[in-house]
Amino acid sequence: MADKIRVLIVDDIAETRDNIRRLLQFERDMEVVGGARTGKEALTLARESQPHVVIMDINMPDMDGISATEAMLKELPNTQIVILSVQNEPDYMRRAMLAGARDFLPKPPSADELVATIRKVGQRALAQPMVMPVVQAPGAPAGGGAAVSHAHHGKVIVVYSPRGGVGRTMVSTNLAISLQTADTPTVVVDAALQFGDVSACLNLQTRNSLIDLVEQAGELDAELVERIAIHHPSGLKVIAAPARPEQAEAVQGAQISKVIRFLTTVFQYVVVDTSAALNEATIGAIDASDVVLLIGAPDLPTIKNLRMFFDLGEALSLTPQKIILIMNRMDKRFGISAEKVADLLKQPIVSQIPLDDRVVPLSTNNGEPFILQDRTKPVARAILEMAQAIKTRLAEIAQAGQQEERKPAAVSKIR
Repeated sequence: MADKIRVLIVDDIAETRDNIRRLLQFERDMEVVGGARTGKEALTLARESQPHVVIMDINMPDMDGISATEAMLKELPNTQIVILSVQNEPDYMRRAMLAGARDFLPKPPSADELVATIRKVGQRALAQPMVMPVVQAPGAPAGGGAAVSHAHHGKVIVVYSPRGGVGRTMVSTNLAISLQTADTPTVVVDAALQFGDVSACLNLQTRNSLIDLVEQAGELDAELVERIAIHHPSGLKVIAAPARPEQAEAVQGAQISKVIRFLTTVFQYVVVDTSAALNEATIGAIDASDVVLLIGAPDLPTIKNLRMFFDLGEALSLTPQKIILIMNRMDKRFGISAEKVADLLKQPIVSQIPLDDRVVPLSTNNGEPFILQDRTKPVARAILEMAQAIKTRLAEIAQAGQQEERKPAAVSKIR
């Protein structure tokens, strides 16, 4: 059946593979497409079978499950990987999620928990379009910050909301960290020039700022970016807002756009935090964006402002596909559901972040993003799901662009 969830089992213990296979054979919506003993064997089988879900052991003889996960997602970005490990420790969980795993289960998992997890992530995979693997250019370095070739073109994710206090910086910092891996170097840029909070939320001391790059916009290079960027312990790079608000006055939108576009030659993902005002810096960032992550909240003033922003979409050259609507601080007690917001705005809501009045404030006050702590919390899971949704949308936009580029050639052949 075309709608079955295809499952690949990867474990160096034959008994474990057989037990999972026997368990899943009774699930009518699932099909086991193979079993692999090693990470390298898993990569080969994944290329051949195109699984929706991979059950991945973390400890294997040739390549550990985390390395295999990173390698597999480079070729098959829509595959949903569930890590199994006897090491039920936060550090293993953090490394697995940073590698791109969709879930982490202690080994051995209960039958109900395993089946429910496969079904949950499998349905997500079935809903996504098939994305062809990205082939790296010959001779290009394998990743890692300033060493990345200038032929590389990263993606710009602008985080914006037309109302203050809805969690833009929280989303920007946690999203950026969730995207950062050795193979997908990521930078977060604080374009809220007057009162940016990115460095404070990451507990970083700022010495340089975005202004240092803007002032040298005509002679940017990777070495300069490396000197200006602040290094976060997670591996994320940070371009901070200026220390003094008055420094923002002379910045032009075109300069911001130029800096952001250059950063895509150094990083796979450029996450840009903005202010609520549609000022020069914000418009410049939007001009350089691949997608705009639009943050809302379940209150009428915010919804009203979101409606106004959608009305401005054409003037800002934003197609509906470029806007990803996210609702933050969702809670049934507020009386405004996501369905109601989507109906009011006539726009789909891609992801919902639940209200957590303990984890989020504590994370902000300590300068420690919660995505690096317990990723089993609902608010952290929402960020991870949002990151996957963004990757899917970027892939869809890229596919649409490739199809559009092929159209003239097809017409000329007909003539």
